[in-house]
Amino acid sequence: MINTGLVSVTFRQLKPQNIVDLVRQAHLDAIEWGGDIHVPHGDRLTARAVRQMTLNAGLRMPSYGSYYRVGHPDSVSFTAVVEAANALGASIIRVWAGTRGSAEADEAYWDRVVSDSLRIGDQADQEGLSVAYEFHGNTLTDTYDSALKLLNAVDHDAVKTYWQPPTLSIEENLEGLQALLPWLANVHVISWQPMKGDDAGTGIDGTERAPLARMAEAWHRYFEILGQSEDDHYALLEFVHGDTPEQFLEDAAILKAWTEPYRPDALLIL
Repeated sequence: MINTGLVSVTFRQLKPQNIVDLVRQAHLDAIEWGGDIHVPHGDRLTARAVRQMTLNAGLRMPSYGSYYRVGHPDSVSFTAVVEAANALGASIIRVWAGTRGSAEADEAYWDRVVSDSLRIGDQADQEGLSVAYEFHGNTLTDTYDSALKLLNAVDHDAVKTYWQPPTLSIEENLEGLQALLPWLANVHVISWQPMKGDDAGTGIDGTERAPLARMAEAWHRYFEILGQSEDDHYALLEFVHGDTPEQFLEDAAILKAWTEPYRPDALLIL
């Protein structure tokens, strides 16, 4: 089943209660709270308060978006990350697979990230949690091949991955997503389009945020792959065109419509 939700960093400028109200208004299922602003690492008091307001709205917290860089244990305390995730009631901790792109990483760096992945995987597993890599540039999960290499090298039941479509063709992304499916935790739903004119190339890989409706063909096909999974996944909106609540509500309605065929047991939030 594909559930729906929002990544809270989409609206860093809003208070947690405002985000809860928006997600409830959109009739989505969940919120992935971020560890930088809304639920800081180690802040159990804030985590408990945010958990309660989220539950009071009938929403779920499937994951905690941390800023832990695997292989760099001094960047953020993973123990503090686990404390916040536990207090929040999230079952998955999102982490970042190092600080180097796969093409720039030598064998020693790969070993460093693999070793730390095993360590935090064990620590998370002891708490009944799992960790999942952000699928992102400038990390060891910046390509499909490198992500699969890392996941196979770690080979830990509590270590998974997120996915979001990189700037490749739909066919390439379908093939890559299919390959990652055995390790897939959740998906970040993004919508980017090539920039034009004088601004071309100034965004991420020469792209800019666009209304989700413009990615209809791609996401319909991606959800067909997700629908093949035997596990439940959350499709979480991350960032919207113009950073406005209005665009979020429009995108959320579209996301709900697209995922409805894969939600036979979903409950309506009244």
